[in-house]
Amino acid sequence: MRYRFESELRRWEARLRDDWYFVDLPPEASAEIHEWADALPRAGFGAVKVVARVGGTSWSTSIFPSASGVYSLVVGARVRRAEGVEPGEVITAEVELV
Repeated sequence: MRYRFESELRRWEARLRDDWYFVDLPPEASAEIHEWADALPRAGFGAVKVVARVGGTSWSTSIFPSASGVYSLVVGARVRRAEGVEPGEVITAEVELV
């Protein structure tokens, strides 16, 4: 299963001392992933393993369910620098479940 979406890059406000930045998957994609999640390899916190891509940068990671029911993808500093993206920008991302 592969999902391509646009989302605003945002800082995780729960831990202001840390620099964690996320994009949220659309509700429809999140609902579909949730239906399939029990059959997929899972990491801690209900995470689902994926290969992610922003621009020309891809990496192995996990998406995490949020309290609102959508999955969130962490976009690390290496990816943000390589793609020249800043918090507040709407970026195109892709995740493929593994």
